[in-house]
Amino acid sequence: MADIGYVSLLLAFATSLFSLVAFILGIRFGYDELRKSARNAIIASFALVSFAVIALMTALITHDFQINYVYSYTSTDMSPLYLISALWGGNAGSLLFWAWLLSVFGAILVLRNLKNQSDSSSYASVVLSATLILFLLLLIFVANPFEKSTLVPSEGRGLNPLLENFGMVIHPPALLMGYAALAVPFGLTVGALISGKKLGGYLAGQVRKWAIFAWLTLGVGNIIGMWWAYEELGWGGYWGWDPVENAGLMPWLAVTAYVHSLMMQNKRGVLKAWSPLMIIIAFNLAMFGTYLTRSDLLNSVHTFGDTGMEPYFLSFITISLLGSVGLLIYRLRDMVADHSYEFFSREGAFLLTNILLLLATGVIFVMTMTPWLSELVMDRKEWKSSQFDVIVGIIFLLIVLLMGICAVMGWRQAKVKNLGKKLLPSAIVAGLLCILLAIVGVHEWYALVFFPLLALVAMTILMEWGRGIRARCRTKGENPFEAFFGLIQANRSRYGGMIVHLGIVLLTMGIIGSSFYDIEEEAMLHINESMEVGDYTLVFEDFSSEDTPSRTIVTARVAVYRDTAQPRIAELTPEKYFHKSFSQPITEVAIRTTPAEDLYVILEGWDDSGADAFFRVKVNPMVMWMWIGGFVLLIGGVVSLWPNGRAKGDSGGIGI
Repeated sequence: MADIGYVSLLLAFATSLFSLVAFILGIRFGYDELRKSARNAIIASFALVSFAVIALMTALITHDFQINYVYSYTSTDMSPLYLISALWGGNAGSLLFWAWLLSVFGAILVLRNLKNQSDSSSYASVVLSATLILFLLLLIFVANPFEKSTLVPSEGRGLNPLLENFGMVIHPPALLMGYAALAVPFGLTVGALISGKKLGGYLAGQVRKWAIFAWLTLGVGNIIGMWWAYEELGWGGYWGWDPVENAGLMPWLAVTAYVHSLMMQNKRGVLKAWSPLMIIIAFNLAMFGTYLTRSDLLNSVHTFGDTGMEPYFLSFITISLLGSVGLLIYRLRDMVADHSYEFFSREGAFLLTNILLLLATGVIFVMTMTPWLSELVMDRKEWKSSQFDVIVGIIFLLIVLLMGICAVMGWRQAKVKNLGKKLLPSAIVAGLLCILLAIVGVHEWYALVFFPLLALVAMTILMEWGRGIRARCRTKGENPFEAFFGLIQANRSRYGGMIVHLGIVLLTMGIIGSSFYDIEEEAMLHINESMEVGDYTLVFEDFSSEDTPSRTIVTARVAVYRDTAQPRIAELTPEKYFHKSFSQPITEVAIRTTPAEDLYVILEGWDDSGADAFFRVKVNPMVMWMWIGGFVLLIGGVVSLWPNGRAKGDSGGIGI
């Protein structure tokens, strides 16, 4: 299988190089047959990279330990699910998966445009071929996943125990899928900039769909990553502003701005320069994040270390960034807005939202890169997580506020009187919530500001939706249930966006609650001793140890009470795993989840007899609402992405 896989990569490199050259020559000299050959070569590249993936997957499942990658990331006692996820568990395998996704998307782009060939779509194929060539070069010369050992080990090292979590099945492929998908709207945009033609009709619809797909998969990947960190790592948090975490967040923020720019450009003919700018930033940040994960540029627990790929990635990013920005500057004179508008308008609110999203992306990038930048001129400096929370959190809250205001602002020029009239009911609800919080004993300023702010945004969105429902009931004679779904069917983009915004409100509510109101206690307990944490009483009841062929499992049994005179409300079993192939113990947290809060119990240590154990316990309020918000965000993204059923040419124009 190793030889088949490696030869497939060599042939894929040849077909990708041919498609790149053939497309350029075909466009330059107008040779349609050459373009057709280039399209066939892209499909052949997809087939060949797929053969390589199948070869490696087969080797992983059949335990072909002669292949170094299989030996390093699998063992015979692993479940089939984790054997499959080992494909993206290591550097070489994840690069191969990246390359395969690029080949899939490149083939889809070609097949969807067989009857709608244009210079823009051809140049987009050039961009995807060039990106695929980069990854194939790395796989062939730097990180060969099919490299073989002269000896055949009887057993493999196995996957890192931290990766044996369901999050491993979804989080990495979702992020990589989002990264790779960004290449399509980036390529189409570069194609429009090179050809000087507008991305109208069918291609405009494709750009929007690819952008939302990339946004959705990156968003899901980041949220699943948060959940994974919270459930698995045992530190009680979900986002630590690690450089690799930030590398997944920054492209998502940039493509969020891109989607908003596309909407304004399509509907109002404004923000024409913002669209190409934001997709240029998003794609190159995705490439930078891929490089960062494979370098020792910054300290991170998520990197593969120095892999020798720096010259390849930095050369590609430099050419991509300078070339695309140069094209954008060259075409700026053609990007004149179709309509003028006042800053105090919905267009102005969209522009301000994009500015804040770009500011958040830039701030995170600079703060993330500060350790490396500071070493160039002085001693190494790093920002603390709490500093990230404050600086970036302020920007995010302003963006959330704009989500509510933007929904009720008028086009071109908003009137203060009308805006105030639409916001008044929501403001009343927010004020009542502030008073209610104060009555029940909440006096912290941030709670009295942030939670009413979120209520105002949510109510504004819901009332705007309610106005649409009443209008349909009045004009079409529908009942409210029919009108609700009729609105979504009639304008999936608008109402899918509203659902997304509600998801972000819920997500923000969970982040604020868990950040400001968490409680943490530590205690060494003898069996049958108890500790108090918030409103909970925890009793250490039992301790056990079990040996399995691959690991030793140490378990503590803890009973949870609200009142010791009443029956227990839960029994939790925090654990530690000691794997025989890895020296680092793995913490398995025990969590009791309710809509109000999570009780989060960590077994930190114990004495030799097991009669005494050390526990760290946290109460994290409102965490469940983050995951609910993430699910709502996913629903909204799917609604926005779902076809409207309109004519293909009814998408407006995007480009220059």
